[in-house]
Amino acid sequence: MLTDERLYERYFLGEKEAAEQLVKRYGDSLIRYISGYISDYHESEDLMIEAFAQMFAKKRPVTEGHCFKAYLYKTSRNLALRHNKRKRFPLLELHQTGFEMSGVMSADADLLRKEQNRQLFQALEQVKKEYREVLYLLYFEEMKYEEAGRVMGKSVPQITNLAHRAKKSIKKILEREGFTYAHQ
Repeated sequence: MLTDERLYERYFLGEKEAAEQLVKRYGDSLIRYISGYISDYHESEDLMIEAFAQMFAKKRPVTEGHCFKAYLYKTSRNLALRHNKRKRFPLLELHQTGFEMSGVMSADADLLRKEQNRQLFQALEQVKKEYREVLYLLYFEEMKYEEAGRVMGKSVPQITNLAHRAKKSIKKILEREGFTYAHQ
């Protein structure tokens, strides 16, 4: 499989299919990311298209040492911030949260997982916007700390501190709701 950076380079060499592959890789997740800033899913789709259009209209410095994904998300973030609306992340697909309800048997694991996800969403809504964003980039988009730093305009140590504070904040909220951390 070709890297994002190589596909991006191929697009500028005339291979239009390379752009289609990049949109296929990141389109849906980018829409979800943008939805974290604005309140309209359809508008998020439009901003996703605009972000790719900006990437493809003018060649960006996405070569060795520069990550296409981070540059794309930074472009999207700037577009979303300009849009100047807020919304939670309604379309996230959560995997294992690491939290368990205290005293609840796992007889109905699916129901329990849905409740965990609901509680996690509520906790995410209660933390600072910056905390939500760093957690989204690191855990839902699986970005490296350096990539998330490029998106948010922060250094790796700043991202590390933000992620630590965000997890601590989420943990405190969830514990207040009766959850216990699975790795205690």
